[in-house]
Amino acid sequence: MATSMEKLKNCPGFSLRFWGVSGSFLDNVRVCLVSVLVLALVERGCGNNNAYEPEEFLKREYSLTKPYQGLGSSSSSHWELSGNAMITPEHVRLTPDLQSRQGAVWSRIPCYIRDWELQVHFKIHGQGKKNLNGDGLAIWLTKERMQAGPVFGNRNLFTGLGIFVDTYPNEDKHHERVFPYISAMVGNGSLAYDHDQDGRNVDLGGCAASVRNVDYDTFLLVRYMRNTLTIMMDIEGKQEWKECLEVPGVHMPQGYYFGASSVTGDLSDNHDLISFKLFELTVERSPEELENEEEVLIPSVDYRDVPVDVVDEGMSTLTLFFLFVFSVVGLVLLIVVALIIYQRWKDRSRKRFY
Repeated sequence: MATSMEKLKNCPGFSLRFWGVSGSFLDNVRVCLVSVLVLALVERGCGNNNAYEPEEFLKREYSLTKPYQGLGSSSSSHWELSGNAMITPEHVRLTPDLQSRQGAVWSRIPCYIRDWELQVHFKIHGQGKKNLNGDGLAIWLTKERMQAGPVFGNRNLFTGLGIFVDTYPNEDKHHERVFPYISAMVGNGSLAYDHDQDGRNVDLGGCAASVRNVDYDTFLLVRYMRNTLTIMMDIEGKQEWKECLEVPGVHMPQGYYFGASSVTGDLSDNHDLISFKLFELTVERSPEELENEEEVLIPSVDYRDVPVDVVDEGMSTLTLFFLFVFSVVGLVLLIVVALIIYQRWKDRSRKRFY
């Protein structure tokens, strides 16, 4: 306020003697007030150059930032940890640089936002040399939560969206993919992620991303708007988003949970989650679009037929027993019928000689 008054005093026509106010004085005051307002807005804009925080759209109940006050085991917490994940003042460490560790953090609140943008600040680092580290981390929006498993620390056969930052090539170290590699997958609850093939059988595409052991911040952006999934990254310290993947025709139900997980095996790394910020996007839809919208019950992608794996549960012992009995009886009957036919043929052959 003091700064604004100083600027106002320097304007021509300003006077503290309010008697004898002229029309030109009032005009000059209006000009000065507008100038001060514009300067204040410019100063505010210059002081907030971080393009990653449009606060007006930030949904804090789905976000996780320092000092991580909404994270804990109490029922009032918005987020909770599982496995070997731990909180530090600077980050949430999903897994330390040790073998055979698994950790995750999951939101307790289901998300009902239709169009959204997620910005993840993360760090992957460790002592291992290139291709002697693993395994990476994953970002989730799924129906299930807090279920540990083999897919970057989460369950397989998940229902929803998975974004993978894979740091170790399991299938072919001389393949055309360069690791670390970012990819995406939409699961319907019966589609299996093949870790030995690095998910090539089910992913929607991706890109190489040098995110390990770098000296600058690394960010991942996931946008879901008008049924289009877009993944972008800022991994070069330039504060610029670069597109990694865009997939139209992605249909996601509402009411799923956000999360992040990681796992280490024989190889390891520190996998740190620094911030997890969700923004609601304002998207205008025409009356026709609203009328033609249908409720999505199962995640799907338009251009891809998602196979449904048939699970063979096997046969019970009783079923196998009856199958064996019927097989033996059938075989005996077949032998008896064959003997009867042979005996009749033999009798007919004898009659020909008498």
